Amino acid sequence: MSAMAVVYEVEDPVAAHPGGAGDGGGEAVVVRVHAAPSAPGMPGVPGPRTFCGRDTFAMRAAPPQPAGQPAGRPGATWYDTEYADRVCPACDDAVGTD
Repeated sequence: MSAMAVVYEVEDPVAAHPGGAGDGGGEAVVVRVHAAPSAPGMPGVPGPRTFCGRDTFAMRAAPPQPAGQPAGRPGATWYDTEYADRVCPACDDAVGTD
């Protein structure tokens, strides 16, 4: 498979609630985890569309995988396992597993 990037579809607490976040702070909530082909010549930078066809413009790029966790190791996933319950099924099918 060619290079890909992991992106997060997020709900920004400030934008999601009129008047801003109730507690005066907080991080964006990851709603869905998507995969996108990398932009040409820019590994890790998402292209304009995810594998499921969603626009990546408003999504946040996931941090790169740590060097000690190569994607090719047994049991590894293309996404952070913390968000396993939020993985886009269409992107997961497109990426596939070994």
